[in-house]
Amino acid sequence: MPKAYAYTRHGGPETEAFVEVERPSPGPGQVLVAVRAAGVNPVDWKLRSGYRRPGDPGTPAFPVVFGSEAAGLVEEVGEGVSGFAVGDAVFGNTVGGGYAEYALLPATVTAHVPDGLSLTDAAVLPVAAATAYDGIRGLGLPAGATLLVTGAGGGVGVAAVQIARAFGLRVVGTASEGKKDFVEQLGAVHVPSGPDLAARVRAATPDGVDGVYDLVGGDALEEAATLLTDRTRLITAGALAQEVERLGGARVVRARTAAVLDEVAQLVRRGDLNPYVTRTFPLERADEALRAVEDGHTRGKIVIEVGA
Repeated sequence: MPKAYAYTRHGGPETEAFVEVERPSPGPGQVLVAVRAAGVNPVDWKLRSGYRRPGDPGTPAFPVVFGSEAAGLVEEVGEGVSGFAVGDAVFGNTVGGGYAEYALLPATVTAHVPDGLSLTDAAVLPVAAATAYDGIRGLGLPAGATLLVTGAGGGVGVAAVQIARAFGLRVVGTASEGKKDFVEQLGAVHVPSGPDLAARVRAATPDGVDGVYDLVGGDALEEAATLLTDRTRLITAGALAQEVERLGGARVVRARTAAVLDEVAQLVRRGDLNPYVTRTFPLERADEALRAVEDGHTRGKIVIEVGA
């Protein structure tokens, strides 16, 4: 039977285990993919710990396979699916997890892997890069405007800085001192994170900032909001809706479409977006991959690769 890495109840790493699962069968509107690569994201361990995303139903049916994004080869297509054929290289968001030999993907959030893009790089685009893209597009800042990205050294932040630069924006990014060189390498002006953030940003941007993409929440979001005269230019993917709405801003509105995935993939092909996959692990070491992300000290993206 196919193998997958899952959590058997809510809790810490002690709840994780390899499990054997039935090979999934695609339902209407779905494609079955033989996984070749799966992205590892903070939300994976947060869901294991009991975090519930807005709109999630009640307690899931355990075991729950980890992973929200994957890339691989189409094995089977479900009823009503067009545009995909067996053997196609695709990537997208998963239904039922991606740390596995097989995964189901909704056709509406699945895209073909273009020539020149590896399956490993494609696997990390549906969550962080697509979230970054949706936020930058949603802000609608004109070329030449200044965007502040809080948490610029994290997964979404790294993509947001690069996408904003590709759209002609000037970017100021907050991150720890240890990530200063990295943030500057991305093309942003680095501002150290921490207390009194707003004062440091004002010093770095004498003409002010035109928009804020927050990926941290908490005090960073509170201080960043004070930099704007137009709070409709304040968005977050790092705080709850009520937290940002109290400040006059909003949560990032996710498109969750294949068209967005296509756009993000083309940014990579053109050299405007580097996915920054810095480490890969085989499926047999999925626990190590997840620990690397959960420990919070990684730079770039981590991918689980599944043997052909």
